[in-house]
Amino acid sequence: MNVLIYLIPVALFLGGVGLIAFLWSLKTGQYEDLDGAANRILIDDDDTEDS
Repeated sequence: MNVLIYLIPVALFLGGVGLIAFLWSLKTGQYEDLDGAANRILIDDDDTEDS
């Protein structure tokens, strides 16, 4: 039972780190363009002309 004294603060700390990482990713715009990556595969970059 004494191990809970260590495990509960460690779990709360790791949960806080995960929450901070998620909020940081929202603030820096990691989720701004969700469709861009999906549509990028459809864009043809072979627009070079051999003239």
